Amino acid sequence: MNNGDQDAQLRISPRIAVAETAKVLWHLRGIVVILLLLFLILATVMYYWGGTVNLVTRGPSTMGDTLYFCAITALTIGYGDMVATTTLGHLVAVFLGLIGLLGTGVMTASAVYGIQAAARRSGLVSR
Repeated sequence: MNNGDQDAQLRISPRIAVAETAKVLWHLRGIVVILLLLFLILATVMYYWGGTVNLVTRGPSTMGDTLYFCAITALTIGYGDMVATTTLGHLVAVFLGLIGLLGTGVMTASAVYGIQAAARRSGLVSR
């Protein structure tokens, strides 16, 4: 088999890529836990002092609705069916967006590192 055929046979193992990604996330668990705790704290602040309103019912949101709003804000989706009505609520929403960006960055970097490590282990990339 020539070198071109051998290169065509090399593949990244998904199992190894997922395992390497999980390993990176385990090493970054402190950051992940801090981001989750900040999310929960900000969601609590949003519920009690953010003035979150459900625009469909035109009434104050429930705790579940507020958690949904906070998650959608942190994921930077923002459907607009729930809004914060106080200045503090607006500020908390901005911080939730920043936490979401940081969390997305950590997850993306971990996945990229996991795929790179799997590629190195399979021989596709030299060290």
